[in-house]
Amino acid sequence: MQSEALIIHKPVMLAEVMKYLRAKPGDVVMDCTVGGGGHSKAICGQIKPNGRLIGIDQDKNAIDRTDNNLREFKGLYSLVNDNFQNLNNILDSLKMAKVDGILFDLGLSLFQIETPQRGFSFRYNGPLDMRMDRRISLKASELINRLSQNEIAGILRTYGQERFSNAIARHIVRARKKSFINTTTQLAEIIIKAVPPKQRYRRINPATRTFQALRIVVNRELEVLEEALSKAVTYLNSAARICVISFHSLEDRIVKNQFKQYSRQGIVRIINKKPIVPSYREIAGNPRSRSAKLRVAEHV
Repeated sequence: MQSEALIIHKPVMLAEVMKYLRAKPGDVVMDCTVGGGGHSKAICGQIKPNGRLIGIDQDKNAIDRTDNNLREFKGLYSLVNDNFQNLNNILDSLKMAKVDGILFDLGLSLFQIETPQRGFSFRYNGPLDMRMDRRISLKASELINRLSQNEIAGILRTYGQERFSNAIARHIVRARKKSFINTTTQLAEIIIKAVPPKQRYRRINPATRTFQALRIVVNRELEVLEEALSKAVTYLNSAARICVISFHSLEDRIVKNQFKQYSRQGIVRIINKKPIVPSYREIAGNPRSRSAKLRVAEHV
């Protein structure tokens, strides 16, 4: 675990995002997931002196960090602590009828991962929480301790694409009969025991898919993404672009399919038929970027 002051969050595919977003002086751009503020800072640099950045994040800590990161651009941006599924209400409240670009970076920030109290990572012992927005009530621990074995297995299979979902669910139910499963390390240890011995020490930790599945359900990530994309395209100016960075196949499939649908309806033009991926150099310098995929569409 690192002190937050020592954590350096690197925005994924920053050069590619700036190239395809095509922000220019005077543009109004929405960053729907400000995270550490890396993309937002680069956007502000392109839209100054009279543009406007509208930054959204459901994580209050992310809003505070970004506000600090953008101090040199004071007056150029508005930051809103909300879920991006409410982007229509946010834009309406700011009296913004249209925007010139929209960015979604769907990955967790390094700050979230490296903070044990948030419960996102099996690498640190912390409460089994996983809420991006601490104002919501549902925690991962409630799913693990309250749902039936079949329901847990279904979540792991559907949202984590976990091949050992039944075995893991069975071990979870067996373990919780002895004691409430409160922490990330408790759950990780249960998962290790549930998977076959040959699977325990591979490059990808056996707990990865389970933690992903629980996080997706706690935060309703897929439903929220579908709703947000359907709203976002209605706020794009002509020739404005929407860029989406996803980090797992379920997200990417939603983005791909919705872009195709809007293309058939004549609403957008798909810029890249295949997703743009990070360079080998970026992956070497930022291994967390390796699963990222960027898709871009332009309003016609």
